[in-house]
Amino acid sequence: MKNSIDRKDFEGKRALITGGLGFIGSNLARRLVDLGSQVTVVDSLIWAYGGNLFNVKGIEQELHINIADVRDRYSINHLIKGQDYLFNLAGQVSHIDSMEDPFTDLDINVTSQVSILESCRQNNPGVKIVYASSRQLYGKPQTLPVDEKHPINPTDVNGINIAAGEQYHLLYNAVYGIRSTSLRMTNVYGPRQLVKHNRQGFIGWFIRLAVEGKTIQIYGDGNQKRDLNYVDDVCDALLLAAAMDESNGKVYNLGSSEVVSLKQLAEMLIRIAGKGSCELVPWPEKKKKIDIGDYYGDFAKIKKELGWFPKTSLANGLKQTVDYYTEHLTQYTA
Repeated sequence: MKNSIDRKDFEGKRALITGGLGFIGSNLARRLVDLGSQVTVVDSLIWAYGGNLFNVKGIEQELHINIADVRDRYSINHLIKGQDYLFNLAGQVSHIDSMEDPFTDLDINVTSQVSILESCRQNNPGVKIVYASSRQLYGKPQTLPVDEKHPINPTDVNGINIAAGEQYHLLYNAVYGIRSTSLRMTNVYGPRQLVKHNRQGFIGWFIRLAVEGKTIQIYGDGNQKRDLNYVDDVCDALLLAAAMDESNGKVYNLGSSEVVSLKQLAEMLIRIAGKGSCELVPWPEKKKKIDIGDYYGDFAKIKKELGWFPKTSLANGLKQTVDYYTEHLTQYTA
């Protein structure tokens, strides 16, 4: 078990990041560049999905940028060749959008995943894949904290398709020996996150409203509990999972020992930003039907096997995030 990132695992290695101009992908790209990797990012730059060229400002000359869609099999076939690592982060992550347009969600989160895996099988079977999964596949928790043995029972189309994408990765690991691991992420936040609309989760939207000094609306009584991970800690998990063959064929929860209600989170953001307010409002019917209630995960497995644990406190992570958007918000609102 290791508990730190070893430069020799990445220096001179080739790494492909799908969704690489998005939130997590661009932060990971910066880390890999610092580690001496030859980085290629592929992103469709679809307006609603969060890809943003500003996310790689300052390192544009140190990586390869390919504007393509993961649904384009010919592009993926070309890009996958010769890669040592594939960080498979591209996806449709809006729960509401998945219910309103299930076919697009299916195409991106399932069909494209099979296409990527087939490309690896045919063009680069030695690549190591880390797949970005989600706690959303668990649905409404039956017990808390949620560990990896919890039943899979999604409440929306997005959760079903993410679960399917994960299973395909595990299948290709077991049958074809294509080394794959899956990280079930919880609420990730930090610099370079999409904040121009609220269809990809609450945390980015809460941050924007606090920075703008506006009112954060919270559904219901505001007591819904969540755990959150700062993006730097998530990048640590991605890198550890990539470097360690102990992770092959396994799934891991990410999570945090700091559990807060949405009302507490909003109040923290308002204090940090020094402005804004919050109010409780009734649940919109279409959102209430797919809400999972309280959720916080058990990350004991990844801590034991890969040595990962979150190092950034919620207060410090939120402060760094608010500071970033206070300086760069206009780059994320157009």
